[in-house]
Amino acid sequence: MKLLFAGGGTAGHINPALAIAGYIREKEPDTQILYIGAKGGMEERLVPEAGFRFKSIEISGFQRKPSWNNLKKNVKTAVRILTASREARRILLDFAPDLCVGTGGYVSGPVIRDAIRMGIPSVIHEQNAYPGITNQMLSKKADRTMLAVPDAQKYLSKKADCVLTGNPVRQEILRADRAEARRALGLDSRPLILSFGGSLGARTINEAMETLLLSSAKNQKYQHIHGYGQYGRWLPQALKEKGLDPAKAKNIVLKEYIRNMPECLAAADLVICRAGAITLSELQARGRASILIPSPNVAENHQYHNAMALVRRRAALMIEEKNLTGEALCKKVEKVFALPGGTKEIGANAEKMAIIDANERIYRIIREILARRA
Repeated sequence: MKLLFAGGGTAGHINPALAIAGYIREKEPDTQILYIGAKGGMEERLVPEAGFRFKSIEISGFQRKPSWNNLKKNVKTAVRILTASREARRILLDFAPDLCVGTGGYVSGPVIRDAIRMGIPSVIHEQNAYPGITNQMLSKKADRTMLAVPDAQKYLSKKADCVLTGNPVRQEILRADRAEARRALGLDSRPLILSFGGSLGARTINEAMETLLLSSAKNQKYQHIHGYGQYGRWLPQALKEKGLDPAKAKNIVLKEYIRNMPECLAAADLVICRAGAITLSELQARGRASILIPSPNVAENHQYHNAMALVRRRAALMIEEKNLTGEALCKKVEKVFALPGGTKEIGANAEKMAIIDANERIYRIIREILARRA
């Protein structure tokens, strides 16, 4: 079997593709896999590191805010789309895949579109509750549109052949043991609040967390592990200047980047984070209560829609960034722990949404389509 994957731009598009490809390689080791990504994108590093062949095409997205500078960029983008299509066609002809998988991002557009035109079976995977523009267009002609959450279907064409598969979740997330994790992290019986704003960090989250951490240092009600990210390196010093030395605080751990996320997530009672699709799937898989702060700086405001998919099912609480303050976050945390069912009820509702066999579902769909085309 020869499979071609296309997707990129953000880890939210790349990691699902790598998870699916890795699972198929385990099931069928002889499968030949090629990944097409954007030139200069993070996939150029991540895909070869995962052990897969990689080819790049030059592609970029349209700028949506009207300005003279953006108009010039959009002219270049239009030209790149034409050249990207030619590059994609050459790679498709050379590799001759049995099936193509698109996981979103601008790069998947020309690849999957040309694959469909060439009669190559093609499926797409949508990670978010509000589909990206690329997947909205491709869903009209793709053999199958695989959804992470059912909410996404209402935004797609009636022609789309949709099926619910969920998002692939790392096995390490599923296997981590809560009791062992809490012992390894040196935690006591107090609740653990895990918080992060992504690898780069989010200034608004760090500013709000500063207030919460100062409060917790004083009342000692909670234990904290907070990842402040690359752009949050100011936070430890800011806390020191206000009388809290993180290195000496027994209930607070600050890290630039949380590398042991499976362990931390297993140990946590409440998670404060953005609303990226893969993060939410991991929260659901572990049945964790959360306070979600959707990033407003993403395409189609999809993180807000992701968060609302949980909020509507009482599986999370949300604070929109425009309303985020330290005081608001402290009040929301107290509200969660004061609920009759506390974090357990919210976590149980989140777990009801979990789909932990996404890789197997996707593998079966690929095999089904190949058998149908044989």
